[in-house]
Parts: sequence; structure tokens; C-alpha cells
Amino acid sequence: MRVLVTGGAGFIGSNLVCELEAHGHEVAVLDDLSTGFRSNLAGTNAQLCVGSILDRSAVDELAAPADAIVHLAARSSVPRSLDDPHASHEVNATGTLNVLEAARTNGGCHVIVASSSSVYGANAVLPKQESAATRPMSPYAASKLAAESYALGHGTSFGLPTLAFRFFNVFGPRQMPGHAYAAVIPAFVHAALTGAPLIVHGDGTQSRDFTPVGTVVSTLRKAVERQVVSGDPVNLAFGSRISLNDVIDRLAIRIDEPLLIDHVERRRGDVPHSQADDALLRALIADLDPTPFDTALDETIDWMRGHIANASADIVLEAT
Repeated sequence: MRVLVTGGAGFIGSNLVCELEAHGHEVAVLDDLSTGFRSNLAGTNAQLCVGSILDRSAVDELAAPADAIVHLAARSSVPRSLDDPHASHEVNATGTLNVLEAARTNGGCHVIVASSSSVYGANAVLPKQESAATRPMSPYAASKLAAESYALGHGTSFGLPTLAFRFFNVFGPRQMPGHAYAAVIPAFVHAALTGAPLIVHGDGTQSRDFTPVGTVVSTLRKAVERQVVSGDPVNLAFGSRISLNDVIDRLAIRIDEPLLIDHVERRRGDVPHSQADDALLRALIADLDPTPFDTALDETIDWMRGHIANASADIVLEAT
């Protein structure tokens, strides 16, 4: 199959490119490199088009020969959306509409759209079932709800084969630390390995259904190959729930050094707890074998050590 991956030079996207190529698929990538990196695609055969999903002609050109599209490109982060709600809406809602329209007008290929568990927002019921009320608490969450709604609407109105996955706190190798909107696990791991304080927003009792990236891309690949569709959004997580304090404890055991913790004010728009009901996911794709959290944390630490070492080597080379 020929698969177009939007955002394919990013964290999840580049891991998916490797997964697809390992199973014999041809991959094209559309990425504006705002958060992705060419280096993430090193060693792959992916065709990289540097461009935006807001460029309708670029999306059309790449969608035309595709057998499937996995739409991962997004303007992520709740805090980032609070800083610029319009930008989050443009990329996440309008950009998704552009991808769906390109698929519809170029033969109607299968489209998988990445949504987010943040759409549940202020709905406190756990675990989160797809039928639960959505109550977004941030512009980011609202924009992802719009994105998945466009996907489901195109399925109903135009017969476009679509699948909207709600991602839950994906983590693993290639997830970058060191910026204001970094996700919590890479930020924690990087700080722990460099002796910096781990910044905890609130008291650390908030919990997340952390999902290893290897499990996510394996699930995406199977959904592509089997052309899985659903008239409802589907949680892509497995019902685990780990507090930030527990993550810190597990990290401390692995680092085997005292960790500095800096508690700061809880962030606006943050959901206190998330946990998926995975019944629908397993009904659609029965042969899933999630990577255990601790195994994925070890993989993340190993990758981060290499990332830090490479960054240090680059600094030395620039200085000489």
C-alpha cells in the first residue's frame, strides 16, 4: 500500500513511518517541520514533502496516489492553544478538513484521523467510554473535537472510510524535551538525566493513561492494513492509569539518584485524570498486545541518554 502520513517527521509520525516500511508499505510524508525533524526520517525511504496541511494544493497532490492517509499533523499542546487559540483551530480543524476533502475528491481513500483524550475534558467519569459526553477545557481540546467530528461527518455524508482515534498521552523514543510545550514524560526523563528539577504542575496526583508509541504505531498500521472504519470515535489506549508521582517514583528507581522536584501552579485547561475504556478498540482490532509501561519507560530513558549524548557531542564540535 501507499500511505500518506501527515506530520510524518514528528514523534509519532516518524515511528509510524518505520513501522509501515518494516511491513512493506510505501510511505509519503507531508510535514512543515515546525515540530518534526528531517533526521527522524534518516534511514527510511519515505518521500518527504515539506509543506503545510493548510496548503490545499500540496495535500491534494499527495493524497491523489495514496491508498490510505494517516493524519497526525497537528498543533499540539493545551498551553500552546491557550497562547494562540486561532492557530490551534486553523491547523487542527481546518487542516483536518483539508485532508478529508483531498481524500474525498481523489478517489475516497481510507483516512485515519488523530484526535485526543482531551475532548472528554471536564467529564470526570472514569474510565472514559466513547459515548461519554465531551466537555473540552481548552481551545486545543475543542479543535481536536472538531477534527474528529469532521472525520465522522465525512464518513456519514460522503461515505468516506474514516476512523478517528482518540490518543491518550503517547510517549516514547523521539519525543523531544526542552521546550515550553514538552510532554510530561520526556520532560521528566530529560530533567532526571541532566540533574535538573522535575517541574510538576500541581501536587502530582493527576493521572494519565500513558500509551507507548510502539503500541500506538502498531495499532495504526493494523488499522491501515485492514481498512478499519468506525462511525464512532475510538479510544487508542488500554485502561491503565498512572499518577505523575508514580511516574517520578519509577523514574527514580531507574536513575538511582535523588531527583529534584519543583511543584508549581497547576496549568489552566489540564484534565485531572484520564483513563480509557478499550472495549471498542479491542472489538475492532482484537490482536493487540500493548507494551507494558515500565518496558516503554526503559526504552524512553535509553533513547534520551543517546539524545543527550549526541547533543553534547554537537556542542563540542561547534566549539572546536
